[in-house]
Amino acid sequence: MRTPADRHAISLESTGTIFGDHFEQDDSYRLRRPNGMQDWLLVYTLQGEGYFRTPAGEKRCGSGQLGLLRANIAHEYGTVQGTQWNFLWIHYPGLPENGMLPNEEFLVETLPDERVRGRVELAFRNVLQDSLDRLELWEALCENALREILLLLAQRTNKRLDPRVEQTLGLLSRSLKEDVRIDALSREIGISGSRLAHLFKQQTGSTILEHLNQMRVRHAALLMSHSGRTANEAAHDVGFNSYNHFADQFRKQFGVSPRQYRQACRHP
Repeated sequence: MRTPADRHAISLESTGTIFGDHFEQDDSYRLRRPNGMQDWLLVYTLQGEGYFRTPAGEKRCGSGQLGLLRANIAHEYGTVQGTQWNFLWIHYPGLPENGMLPNEEFLVETLPDERVRGRVELAFRNVLQDSLDRLELWEALCENALREILLLLAQRTNKRLDPRVEQTLGLLSRSLKEDVRIDALSREIGISGSRLAHLFKQQTGSTILEHLNQMRVRHAALLMSHSGRTANEAAHDVGFNSYNHFADQFRKQFGVSPRQYRQACRHP
């Protein structure tokens, strides 16, 4: 008896289109395709755990993990025994961004934090919605969402930072205008402040505060050059309480004062 996924797969092979669904399956769920499929399969596990068996072996895709099954690979996948697998999936014909990823039969990566997981889940759900609605330009919208997922996956495979450092970078980008305390960050990450500071410096070459100031200064420079903000306004916009401190950090990064930089941007 064909499952809903089998019926979808047969439809895809004949149309080469983009589509997917949200499944929650018990451990009786299993699909086996000895000849593989002509398309690629992306899966994102919300809860539980699924397994994927290919000629290269078996891998599992658990909560917060993103998986990619290559086209034309014999495979079997299903719910791991004793679990309930809650997952989003998308079949698609393939995109140039696939070439940025490792040549593995089934690639699986753990997403580092809630921010990235939220982006991936939203992109999945946008594809599901647009592929169902099929309004004007639906395929282009789906491809854009798929590209975001694939680029985030490539970012994970190409830049091997410790997940705790990645999580810290995400927290810093969301705290640009706020006072940042190492002890508060470390509690969020789940390690000691000294351990986090050492790990961050080891992997990025900068201290946490240095990296935050670099982010703030870069953004301030863009605000001055593209949004007409004065040096004082830009300093305030990015979270500096002291203009003199902002100016010192700006000179350190750009070699000129903020006002000199703004003047040069207005009169190239």
